[in-house]
Amino acid sequence: MQRFRVPVLLVGAVVLLIAARGVDALVSDVPVLRFFLGIGAAVGAVFAFRWLSRRVEKRAEVTELAAAGRWRGLGHGVLIGAGAFLATMLLAVLFTDADITSGSFGACLGVAGSMASVAVTEELLFRGVVHRILEERTGSIIAIAVSSVIFGLTHLVNSNATLWGALAIAVEGGALLAIAYTATGSLWLPIGLHFAWNFTESGVFGTAVSGADGESGLLRTVLSGPDVLTGGTFGPEASLFALLCCLVPAVWMLRGAKLVTRR
Repeated sequence: MQRFRVPVLLVGAVVLLIAARGVDALVSDVPVLRFFLGIGAAVGAVFAFRWLSRRVEKRAEVTELAAAGRWRGLGHGVLIGAGAFLATMLLAVLFTDADITSGSFGACLGVAGSMASVAVTEELLFRGVVHRILEERTGSIIAIAVSSVIFGLTHLVNSNATLWGALAIAVEGGALLAIAYTATGSLWLPIGLHFAWNFTESGVFGTAVSGADGESGLLRTVLSGPDVLTGGTFGPEASLFALLCCLVPAVWMLRGAKLVTRR
């Protein structure tokens, strides 16, 4: 089976992602259930990916999901992701017209579960399979570039997607998350970062996420002004503020990363 490891791992990771999205859609109107099932889907996806990797790749240990350093990696990722989006919103509020109204804790709770499953399953697919295998075959630089572009282009399927938004996601999201994985060799840091960015964006501020319609979180935020500053219908991720606030930690982590060269 190892001979066909790439397609098997890709299909397996895609199935986990689709299953998590399906579960979330079924319970989207029940916040408490959405939270617990989202967390359950995230945990289940990690165990399923470990099992699949061991079986297909004949690996004794799935080092990118090692228990050692798990909480440290997740914690650091959460701090970076939440900090980057809070900085993005601070700049947006200062330089655009922001209409911020109250939301609900229940909605915020539901979004937390949903974003946990999204962060885990997308990181398993894009960094755990696509980036990791590309890095083995081509080296870190090409892996970062190619996996980032693929990650960005997949967001074109969202309802309010734009080409600029997808390219922005490729740079600020894809590159940042790929560098986080390259710098640590672990998925825990990018998972924590991915979750915190999405949760702060949707669960706290209630803005659109990557072109998908925004949900009500603790707050409901509508930005008005030039698309280059607000992100337009794609959401704040398509703004210059988001690019700036994500490039800073990306460059910082890249400086300390040990890049893999082509073997």
